[in-house]
Amino acid sequence: MSTQTVAFHFDSCPEFVQKVEGLLKEGVKPADITTRTPFHVHELDRLLPGQESRLRFFTLAGALAGFFLSLALMIYATLDWPLITGGKPLLSLPTLIIIAFECTILLGGIVSFLGFLYLGRLPDIGQIKEPDEMGNRFVIIVRGGK
Repeated sequence: MSTQTVAFHFDSCPEFVQKVEGLLKEGVKPADITTRTPFHVHELDRLLPGQESRLRFFTLAGALAGFFLSLALMIYATLDWPLITGGKPLLSLPTLIIIAFECTILLGGIVSFLGFLYLGRLPDIGQIKEPDEMGNRFVIIVRGGK
């Protein structure tokens, strides 16, 4: 098994996509192909499916934490300092749901952003900057050589 790396450079998108399709037909595994493009190429989404992002779990955890923490805080505050007004019940769920919904969105968004920074290893400038500048070219890097 060869461990060399081969790079293909293209100036146009159609040639680039054809070469990726050709490499896949030759039997190169999608995991061995790395691409660098100056803009998003939608055909690559179909040809080289990536792994699903784990960011959704951060969002879910933040949203659930926001919902339950806000409910717990409001219930605690209501029971600890009761304000009985006009015989209305102390714990009225419809009034609590509005604030719980807002805290769900707020904490879900904040934790999503922090999860994005964590999963993207940001802000680490060394990880952002590519060691080789490709310019406006389309590049295919194949590990294992083909």
